[in-house]
Amino acid sequence: MTDEPGWDLYRSFLAVLKERSLSGAARRLGLTQPTIARHLDALEQALGAQLFLRSPRGLAPTDLAIDLGPYARALAANAAALRRAASGATGEVRGTVRVSASEVVGAIHLPPVLADLRASHPRLVIELVLTNAVENVLERAADIAVRMAPPAQQALLARHLPPLRIGLHAHRAYVARKGLPESLDDLVGHDLIGFDSETPAIRAVMARYPMLGRAAYALRSDSDLAQLAAIRAGFGIGFCQAAIARREPDLVPVLPDAFALDLPVAIVMHEDLKASARHRVVFDALVHTMGTIASL
Repeated sequence: MTDEPGWDLYRSFLAVLKERSLSGAARRLGLTQPTIARHLDALEQALGAQLFLRSPRGLAPTDLAIDLGPYARALAANAAALRRAASGATGEVRGTVRVSASEVVGAIHLPPVLADLRASHPRLVIELVLTNAVENVLERAADIAVRMAPPAQQALLARHLPPLRIGLHAHRAYVARKGLPESLDDLVGHDLIGFDSETPAIRAVMARYPMLGRAAYALRSDSDLAQLAAIRAGFGIGFCQAAIARREPDLVPVLPDAFALDLPVAIVMHEDLKASARHRVVFDALVHTMGTIASL
């Protein structure tokens, strides 16, 4: 390599890696297909290796392309973090803050506090990422994250909060139709709502409650919002935060003495951001809000 490839080449490479086609990558980036092709050619020449092979399904990444993927994603995250850092001035609450949270927390608990933040700081811009995956704050995939697991990484500023209680709940319409189970074993005769894919956390729950394995569910979804919507629609019995259920009179607790899970809650931020006014304001607001919700 005689010349270091520019960021534009890696950005086009990452788009093709995601879309598996030149046309898809062009649409994603708002560029032309020939431009994407030129970027790929230039990157392959700089690296001295082929990155994609044509296949009936589009462009298939080579082993090298797959190996380069995490590095390209880290470049993209850092480039985005750089733009966010440049958007604000030191000491002033303005610019962009990227917040990551789980689906339910981000869609139900955070909008009111984010609305208050915007009203108090009109030059503050929030990027809200809803994901049940753990966004890597160290790699700047997010500036601040609401975590449902204890943070393991160093160099993070973390505030640990009271846990969120998870219980089984059903809509009153479902209870009127099917009744309430009297024990966990009675759940076999009910329409249950739960996960589709197993994760280590879910396997830990199954070890404690084997009757709640994947085969037991009449509706399976890995989206917590979809599960909550199904509970509200009267489909059956599913998992719901107690703090949410208490605000909705039509949601009835099911076997609260027999089943309960406590999710740890932590607000985390990279230590490098603690001197930033806009990040500190958002961090403190999230700590207050999630702490209040968890203690209800």
